[in-house]
Amino acid sequence: MDLNQTPFANRTHIAFFGIRNAGKSSIMNALTNQNIAVVSPIKGTTTDPVHKAMELLPLGPVNIIDTAGLDDIGELGKLRIEKTKQILNKTDIAILVIDATLDFTDFDRDILKLITDKNIPYIVAYNKVDLVPDFKPKNENIKQYVYISAKEKTGIEELKSKLVQVAKTKQEKFILKDIVNPKDTVILVIPIDKAAPKGRLILPQQQVIRELLDIGATAIMTQDDNLENTLANLKTKPKLIITDSQVFGKVNKIVPQDIELTSFSILFSRYKGDLKRQVNAVKVLDTIKDDDKILIAEGCTHHRQCDDIGTVKLPNWIKNYTKANPEFIFTSGTEFPDDLSKYKLIIHCGGCMLNQAEMQSRLKKAHEQNIPMSNYGTTIAYIHGILNRTLHVFSDF
Repeated sequence: MDLNQTPFANRTHIAFFGIRNAGKSSIMNALTNQNIAVVSPIKGTTTDPVHKAMELLPLGPVNIIDTAGLDDIGELGKLRIEKTKQILNKTDIAILVIDATLDFTDFDRDILKLITDKNIPYIVAYNKVDLVPDFKPKNENIKQYVYISAKEKTGIEELKSKLVQVAKTKQEKFILKDIVNPKDTVILVIPIDKAAPKGRLILPQQQVIRELLDIGATAIMTQDDNLENTLANLKTKPKLIITDSQVFGKVNKIVPQDIELTSFSILFSRYKGDLKRQVNAVKVLDTIKDDDKILIAEGCTHHRQCDDIGTVKLPNWIKNYTKANPEFIFTSGTEFPDDLSKYKLIIHCGGCMLNQAEMQSRLKKAHEQNIPMSNYGTTIAYIHGILNRTLHVFSDF
């Protein structure tokens, strides 16, 4: 995959935090060697978060995010601070920029606590050290820090080195590398209906194909209507069949029981989420009653079709299974409620457009409020009575 085409969800998200005029935008510009963020001596110049997708060697594809100052004022300032705090949900590495002429302020301490509470790896960048001869920070508990003068462009290379060190501590995750071996054959069942994007594959399909190529396996793509013929034409049986969840019932009837079967959604639940917890959560469907509230959440926004899986097919399947009439609430994109207490169950999409940090943040929020959260694939498999079969390919099930 071309690094310039790497999806945002697959990039390391590096976000800058700090008070107004600490130099966040100046350091971001120096780090990227581009004038991405507007720099001004006027406090509050950065309002909405500024994103820049790029390749930052030797880290690779990253998404750099500049945020508004945490000491912003007024009603608009409060909204900007909330947006800044929301960025924490998708941050892989945080850079807390401290104005060396002020050292740690109460605002800096508050954001550092939010960063550490979320277990986000972080680096403290003490900026403007050129204005403070022999600067020594008061907070001696910071392990990863760097002295910077954005004005004189000093300390930037050291910051890059620190980012590489911190990035190496993050465990790399894979979609299929612990399941599929070189020379294995994997069939991908990809329905092409009116909801499918014209002329292209959706992101989960692209990522699975790319990883299969990296492994050295053979990927065979077919539609559900042609699956039976595809299987009949193979000389040896495939190691695995991965299907779009919405045709689980049909595909399950076609695929012999001695061939492993799962879905893109279940794979992505395991890749970015917590599959075991989501499998346990789906059992709540057996207790659903009339007027129970079910949140159906998607990580992307798209034009709804008349037979949309999230807003039409999934609610209908749930009603047929439960014989109840629950109330469905739908969210998409960056929308995800802070207060989840009114919901009996949350069903989330595979989260292909969300990075792992944001998916984990949503799962944690649900767990902390004791609200079970499952996902599309596990829910559809459970409703069709094939969940155990779709989990058999994973060694920990």
